Amino acid sequence: MLRSRRFWTSIVTSFALFMVTLDNLVVTTALPSIRVDLGASISSLEWTVNAYTLAFAVLLLPASALGDRLGRRRVFSAGLALFTLASAAAALSPSTSALIVARAVQGAGAAAVMPLSLTLLSEAFPAGRRGLALGIWSGVSGLGVALGPLAGGAVVQGISWHWIFWLNVPVGIVLVPLAATRLTESRGAGRRFDATGVALAAAGLLGLTFGIVKAQDLGWTSATVLVALLGGIALLAAFVAWERHTPEPILPLRFFRSRAFSATSGVSIAMYFGVFGAIFLLAQFFQTAQHYTPLEAGLRTLPWTGTTMLVAPIAGILSDRIGSRPLMALGLALQSGALAWLALVSEPTTPYGQLLVPFVMAGAGMALVFAPSANVVLSSVRADEAGQASGATSTMREVGGVLGVSVLATVFSGAGSYASPQAFADGVTHALWVGAAVLAAGVVCALLVPGRARQAELAEASRTADEPSLGKVEALA
Repeated sequence: MLRSRRFWTSIVTSFALFMVTLDNLVVTTALPSIRVDLGASISSLEWTVNAYTLAFAVLLLPASALGDRLGRRRVFSAGLALFTLASAAAALSPSTSALIVARAVQGAGAAAVMPLSLTLLSEAFPAGRRGLALGIWSGVSGLGVALGPLAGGAVVQGISWHWIFWLNVPVGIVLVPLAATRLTESRGAGRRFDATGVALAAAGLLGLTFGIVKAQDLGWTSATVLVALLGGIALLAAFVAWERHTPEPILPLRFFRSRAFSATSGVSIAMYFGVFGAIFLLAQFFQTAQHYTPLEAGLRTLPWTGTTMLVAPIAGILSDRIGSRPLMALGLALQSGALAWLALVSEPTTPYGQLLVPFVMAGAGMALVFAPSANVVLSSVRADEAGQASGATSTMREVGGVLGVSVLATVFSGAGSYASPQAFADGVTHALWVGAAVLAAGVVCALLVPGRARQAELAEASRTADEPSLGKVEALA
């Protein structure tokens, strides 16, 4: 019975996670085709990516909270159904506005799938085998990342960009009933839903993103941009103040008393800022600057994304044996070095062979962060807080991705354009240097994560201690 539960939990959560991660990157290869077909500007292309990511980031914590309260299997299944319906809507979109709305709804569905897939999977395996479970989770996520650009390129070239969204529909139709019948229902602490906190976080993040994106067109000193940025900052400050005093916060700020949790949050923000901001531009580089077809472009990104798939399961197992800190520090250093290397050599006439090594470095670096960071987060909180903690760290990642795409696209617009291959390459080069610098700062965050012994102490305390005792261990860590 236990073996059957683990099997079905692994199958359902893995396929659901694969669908979500595939969709996150499958769009990147299609961006040039969407730009031409729908007449989209770079701002519209940003929102095609950021509408999904922003909705994803804002709703991760509410989805985790609802899962704890209403049942994780139930909310996970509802998220799958919503994601499937929104995928069909995206496939039928006649304009960029319709596509952006559908992408936002997709992000809302994905917000229930991603963190609850991790929670459901971690519950199905004992603590001693958590690294294996996380390795499976990360490996599947890596597979989605690996195949995303390639699948997107093949579909766009062979049929049309609309079909990258139709791919999700049959998978979702199969998974929804399987999730409802094969997964074991579980709940966390029955917390009150923090609607005020959700609204403040959503409005604050939207203000920041809107301000950064509009700065490309209006300038950083325009009234619209300044009001959006300052308003976003003020709303996020109000969110922090509210979470400090509300009795049942959606993001317990005491999580950040743990050095492990805080440092890993910094790692997640830095990695997604640098990598996903770079991918947004590099996915277009092969088609716009070097004139490859969508399929040829997707094939050329495979060494980056494919390496992630191969290394992620190994990193999950190693995180149990040697600890997460050295793996995360090495992973971020590899990614920073890879983006710096790409910034030095990326030109319209650059031979592909000069890009191969940094692509492999970036993929391996990503994989070395995925599972170890999840292991640190789950080990730094009590078992009944796993859903909240995984939702919180996923939110940090997605916020980093939103800011990365927005900031690096702004840097691109200031230094380059779509006017010519050389103009595009110039913009990409400047943006990659910014991404490399942020990833280098992430290495410092990774070195602040407690070592293996402290992490083991904290994991034991999270399973057995009450909150005051846990606080003592967090202070030691």
